[in-house]
Amino acid sequence: MIVGVKHDRGQIRVDINECKGCGLCIEACPPKAIALSERLNHYGYRTATYVGSGCTGCGICFLVCPEPGAITVLRRDPGALSRAEAAEIGRKEAVA
Repeated sequence: MIVGVKHDRGQIRVDINECKGCGLCIEACPPKAIALSERLNHYGYRTATYVGSGCTGCGICFLVCPEPGAITVLRRDPGALSRAEAAEIGRKEAVA
């Protein structure tokens, strides 16, 4: 069993065509899992982007975003994570 590994409970997706780079989601995100991208979208805005880890799936970024549909919050199923870990452990035991 792996002890001390903290898995993300969520993930966000940002529609770069809708995001205007206002930064409200970045300021509101408790674990600071959102940052501004270095790239510009076709409107010339630096858009919000998921930093790759730390999302809790709370949805605060979605609630503060003034652009409808710019942010989608995905919550991960903790049971699915456990099944995946169990499958990995089973594979390791089969090899040993």
